[in-house]
Amino acid sequence: MANLPPSHYPDIGHLGEDLVAQWLQSTGWIILHRRFSSRWGEIDIIAEYARKAEEKREQGSRKEVGQLRTQHSILAFVEVKTRSSGSWDTGGKSAITPQKQAKIWRTAGIFLAQYPEKADYSCRFDVAIVYCQRISKNLTRVIANQEALATSSVPGYKFKLQEYIPAAFDSSIDNG
Repeated sequence: MANLPPSHYPDIGHLGEDLVAQWLQSTGWIILHRRFSSRWGEIDIIAEYARKAEEKREQGSRKEVGQLRTQHSILAFVEVKTRSSGSWDTGGKSAITPQKQAKIWRTAGIFLAQYPEKADYSCRFDVAIVYCQRISKNLTRVIANQEALATSSVPGYKFKLQEYIPAAFDSSIDNG
């Protein structure tokens, strides 16, 4: 049987990002951007989490509510690593090198410059680890190895959000 062209196979990286974006939304985050790019690199997902207005009103007057919104909104710059079994880089974790972190940090700076109204938000850099398993047509059972935060599937593949690491690295990276 001849090998199929690359266009025949799904882009597992994008499918992993889709799963993480759906999971973030289900937990109250708003997806602001997908694959935000600058000359420095790309951020897979940029998401915002804001406390509900009712919670804010309990803490102060209407004048203070606007200030609380900025103080309590969080921006997450999310790097998604989708890997299959036997990947060489510990499920994607070792691919987040200091150089990769610096590129994400610089790209986040470009995002904040383009959206100055979000510049006072708390920011963090998260990492999501997605496991991709190819499913054989004659597979009769699936062996569960670890509880997943979320799962999805497309024909021939199953995706599991294995780990979500909030504040996986910080912005105090030496850019020199």
